[in-house]
Amino acid sequence: MSVHEELEQALRELESTMKAADMWRMERPAPEAFDSTQPFCIDTMALPQWLRFVFIARLEALVEARAPLPASCDVAPAVDAYLIQERARTSERVLMCKVVERIDQLVTEN
Repeated sequence: MSVHEELEQALRELESTMKAADMWRMERPAPEAFDSTQPFCIDTMALPQWLRFVFIARLEALVEARAPLPASCDVAPAVDAYLIQERARTSERVLMCKVVERIDQLVTEN
């Protein structure tokens, strides 16, 4: 299986995990929210919004185009910190972090 196929599978798993944790259904941020220069658009979006509308969307576009992947990816620590702050259930936190760690690994080790 190619890295793009593995990444596509991991992105579907992240989507599924977010849906199960009720973190998928949300409004799309205003267009200007995407202009943020802060990491994870922290000043204009909640982390789940960034995951859905920026992180997943951009990686899906790269997968679809079979384009080169970024040199590195280290999103799992931010997801873990967010879930701790939001007092997410431990099981949800562990599962979501595991999925995002896998995406980080696929991108970075490519």
